[in-house]
Amino acid sequence: MTAETRPSGRIAIDRDEVRRDLMKLVLTVVELLRQLMERQALRRVGDGDLNEAEVEDLGTALMHLEEAMDELTEQFGLTAEDLNLELGPLGPLLPRHRR
Repeated sequence: MTAETRPSGRIAIDRDEVRRDLMKLVLTVVELLRQLMERQALRRVGDGDLNEAEVEDLGTALMHLEEAMDELTEQFGLTAEDLNLELGPLGPLLPRHRR
């Protein structure tokens, strides 16, 4: 094999695709945490653990987080389904979205 025909050993990497895939992973983790926080908040509200001001603050915070997630997924050309990793026999990572 001559130097001209020998593979260079380099892998072609598309920086934009790597950036998008990294953002997809980060947003998946954030979405999982957002959904867990939302469920915890609903449980606490249902149990009566929060006063009216805390309920209002929590609802506002969750609404802002959801809006930020929507903006970021749109900015990176992702959908809610893109963030839902398939875990084989365990099924999807995230429960179905109500969005």
